[in-house]
Amino acid sequence: MTEIVYLAVNGTLMRGLELNPNLLAVGASFVRETVTEPSYRLWSINDCHPAMLRVADGGVAIAVEVWAIPADGISQILLKEPAGLCVGKVRLADGEEVLGVLGEAILCEGQREITEWGGWRKYLVALQRS
Repeated sequence: MTEIVYLAVNGTLMRGLELNPNLLAVGASFVRETVTEPSYRLWSINDCHPAMLRVADGGVAIAVEVWAIPADGISQILLKEPAGLCVGKVRLADGEEVLGVLGEAILCEGQREITEWGGWRKYLVALQRS
């Protein structure tokens, strides 16, 4: 039997967005929408994708989707992610800890912080309005 892991995604892997087919290609299934615990910040990387980082102070809850993924599919997904993104542990608002897509701190240098929007989808809506 294939081992299943849970992956929290916060950007272009989400339903209906550019890289969501990468999840579907490995047999992933959508579980739920939720938010992280309030200890993360979010940056827009050239308005192409976000990068989420855990911080000691000043964090907020960031909107994520949780997906159930065959464990052997994680590497296939990660290899297709933009440079500077990685998989680490993410704590959700309900206290559950799952794997999640995070950004390297250096990736965020000189980029626009979008934490105030609380998630990539809300930021994309704000971009369309401006």
